[in-house]
Parts: sequence; C-alpha cells; structure tokens
Amino acid sequence: FLPSLPENKILVAQHPLLIVANQTATLVCNYTYNGTGKEFRASLHKGTDSSVEVCFISWNTTTISSDSNKEFNCQGDHDKDKVIFNLWNMNANQTDIYFCKIEVMYPPPYVYNEKSNGTVIHVKETPTQIQEPRSAIPLWVLATVTGILAVYSMLITAVFINYWQKSKKNIYHQSDYMNMTPRHAPYQKNKGYPSYAPTRDYTAYRS
Repeated sequence: FLPSLPENKILVAQHPLLIVANQTATLVCNYTYNGTGKEFRASLHKGTDSSVEVCFISWNTTTISSDSNKEFNCQGDHDKDKVIFNLWNMNANQTDIYFCKIEVMYPPPYVYNEKSNGTVIHVKETPTQIQEPRSAIPLWVLATVTGILAVYSMLITAVFINYWQKSKKNIYHQSDYMNMTPRHAPYQKNKGYPSYAPTRDYTAYRS
C-alpha cells in the first residue's frame, strides 16, 4: 500500500524477499507519483550501495526502450503503476539486495524516489548433473573394429582346428607303419623260447 504524496514526489514499494529456485525471478516495483512528468526512467540496482545497475527501462507517451547490464539477463516492462523486471539464467553469485529507482526525466524539475527497503533475491544453487564421459571414438568406428576382430578370430580358430585335425591324422598313420615288433604265431605253445631261436640237436649227446 502506498500513501498519497505531494506533487512531484515518488514513493516506491518492493516485496522484501524473492526465492529463486529455477534461475528466474520477477521483481515488481510498485510506485506512486502525483506529478506532471511525461518521460520516465526506471532502473534496477544491485548491492547495499546500489553500485551496480542491472537493467533499466525508459518510456514516454509514445515509446518504450530497455537495456541490460552485460553480466545479467534482465528486461524491464512498464505498467500503469508499476515496473516489472524479469531476470533469467541467474546464479547463486547474484544473490543480493536489489533496489528499484524511478526517475522523472522530463519536464523539469528532475525527480526521483527516495531509496526503498529493497528486495533480497536469494538464488538457490542448481544441482549439478554428473555426465558420463563420452568416448572420443565414434560408435561406428568401434562397431567396425569389433566386427573385423570377430571375423579374424573366427578365421584363426578355423585354421587352427584344420591344422590340428591333419596333424592328428598323420600321427595315427605313422603309428601303424612304425610298429615292427614280431608277433608269435597263434599255434606256438612254447612261450619260453622265441620263434626265431634255433632248434637244439640232442642226438649229438647220445653217442
């Protein structure tokens, strides 16, 4: 609520606190003016000493213009008895107290409001999302290399199996030809003497 004022006086009222959770804030500067001004300028200032001008808007009966500090994303809008400052992409470092300033630029005399109580804008920290590191190698390259390695592995396995089977067959044939051990005839009963031993002549000892 703004009380009535004498002519050429401006009074500004602001909400004492704004909590910013989504990086966007809307600060409304309500004002009362009973003068005959036709050209105005409203600005938003940051800090207890109002040392940083965040953005401003100026208007007259026909035109409106607005500009912002390069360190802020801010735009002003004018309504009948208030000025609205929209801020976005705010960060926690921008938490501070903000003051609205309303000025009558024309016609003289130049008039501006006394310093208001201001609005504390508290910007909450946004949670940081941990992103998985992306591979520097494109996916199609990995897929191609994997396919080539798979085919190469299959070829090597096939060659090894073929070689192993041939080696096994050669060893089997060699074992058949190299077995030269003499075998006993199935009709021989005297196992004490080998089949190749000479027959002893016992008649020589009888005479």
